[in-house]
Amino acid sequence: MKLNELRDNPGAAKKSKRVARGPGSGKGKTAGRGIKGQKSRSGVTIGGYEGGQMPLYRRLPKRGFTKPNAKSYAVVNLGQLQAFVDAGKLDAKKEITEDMLVASGVVRRKLDGVRVLAKGEIKAKLKLAVTGASKAAIAAVEKAGGALSVAAAAAAE
Repeated sequence: MKLNELRDNPGAAKKSKRVARGPGSGKGKTAGRGIKGQKSRSGVTIGGYEGGQMPLYRRLPKRGFTKPNAKSYAVVNLGQLQAFVDAGKLDAKKEITEDMLVASGVVRRKLDGVRVLAKGEIKAKLKLAVTGASKAAIAAVEKAGGALSVAAAAAAE
């Protein structure tokens, strides 16, 4: 194979539709917008404008609340931990900390801490030290013969 023989897989790179580029393109002149009228112009807001009447999205009340200081945790499932132990990326003999989870690639970053959830099953005896964990995850780790300690800051919440 030579450099001049390299090709992308068929259908991998779709050509973009170039509208308003002359009559030969088949999408020249009106660029597929038909003729005249509001919809043929740019900056159309037909969905939001109701002819001077108060629009629907402003008649309806606001709902919900976003907590300004909400904590965001990096989530790890037990199945992921087992897979990384099996692959040799985590050492089951040492205590596993949040920094070790980041270094091994289980989580990308700690955010406000790491929280362990019980999805998947764990067979390895792990000693985990994390910010948070579900009750089911703690029970599953202890059932496998390991220990899961949760940081005091998360327990106070």
